This record gives sequence, C-alpha cells and structure tokens, in this order.
Amino acid sequence: MTKNPNVQITVQGGGSGVGLTQTSEGSFQVGNSDIFAEEKSGIDASALTDHKVAVVGFAPIINSKTSVDNLTKQQLIDIFTGKITNWKEVGGSNEKITVIGRTEGSGTRVNFDKYALDKATEVTGPTQDASGSVVTMVAQTPGAISYVAFSYLTTNSNIKALSIDGVKPTDENVTTNAWKVWSYEHMYTNTKKETSAEKEFISYVTSDTADLKKLGYISVSDMKVDRDAQGTVTKK
Repeated sequence: MTKNPNVQITVQGGGSGVGLTQTSEGSFQVGNSDIFAEEKSGIDASALTDHKVAVVGFAPIINSKTSVDNLTKQQLIDIFTGKITNWKEVGGSNEKITVIGRTEGSGTRVNFDKYALDKATEVTGPTQDASGSVVTMVAQTPGAISYVAFSYLTTNSNIKALSIDGVKPTDENVTTNAWKVWSYEHMYTNTKKETSAEKEFISYVTSDTADLKKLGYISVSDMKVDRDAQGTVTKK
C-alpha cells in the first residue's frame, strides 16, 4: 500500500471455505485457502484462478509436559477418533488425552484429516477456529493434543510438535514429501474479475521468499515434488 497508494488492502479471517466462497461470488478480490478449490463442495473451481504462493506443513502438537515425542500414524488416528484416550497407551504417563479439533470449513482441518488421519472422522470435542487460540489452549491444558501449521510451532514454549512414524515435522522433510502433512497456500482470484492490482499484489507476495521463510512458510520453488487436488504426488 505504501508503494501503491491507490490500492486499499483489507484482510478478513474466517477460514479457507469463506475465502473460496466469497471470491467465487465476487465479494472478495483475493481468497486465501489451504485447500484446492476442487476440494470444497459447492465451489465452482472453474470460475477461479489458482495462484500457489507458498507451501505450509501441519503438525500435531501437544502440551510440552506430556512425555511423548513420536506417534505412529495409526496411534495418531486412534487418538483423534477417540479409540485411545490416555497417554499411557502410547508410552506416556497416566494422563487423560484431551483432543482439541478445528472448526468445520478450516483448511487446516481438511488437510490434517486427509493426510494425517487418512480421512478418519475426528472425535467430537472442543474446537477452535483460530490457530493462535489452538496453541494457547494446548499450552494451558495438561494432556491436550491438536494440530497447527508449522508457522505456529515456535509461538509458545509450552507446546511441542510430534513426529509421525519417526519422521520429524521439518521444512526439509516437507520438500521431499517424507513429511506428508502439508499443503499449498493458495491465493484465488475470480477469473472474470481479476485486476492488475490483484496480480501485482500476488506477485509481491510470491517474490518475497525471504519473508515467507521467516513467517514459517516454504517457497514453492524449494519443493522437490508436486501434488494435485486429488492428492497425487509426483517428482519435479
């Protein structure tokens, strides 16, 4: 906005579903999304133009006092579906597990359920719609578990990320798909209404790879694999 005084940028939250819906309807000019438009029911993906601006990993997080550092994928699924309810069942201390989910429409939830839980249905329980609130709740709740984007992993010393099947949630592991719980960060525009200002803004975001990395995101150019809306991964 400093360089382009005639452009006004207003940011509004609400989740990936809101961004996709409002952009397809023409209410928003740019809709940010953790998921492909094709993954959201009721959205006409053909009416939107996809701009992949970054990649983000997602990781399960627990209260830092919980004495567990790694889970198998099946253990993770069993915890989030309510089959495992105490940390002693997975090598921890005798402590109740409190699962904190994400609200419907959350792109984080869609990706975590798809790539970490093999599309299993999460147990009903407390939910949060903002990642910052999730971090705070896990940090304050003994035995709690949830999940957030990598960009939130260092925001509170009272949480820690878990490895899955011995693989750590790192940027390097995401780039090779060794860590499979990740997604593109999309900026969608309405194909018929896209303006030069929107294109310039998206170009500005994608060109600033240093700041993207500082904010906890991975440059698309660093990825050694591609993934489509169906989840099919191919090497570049």
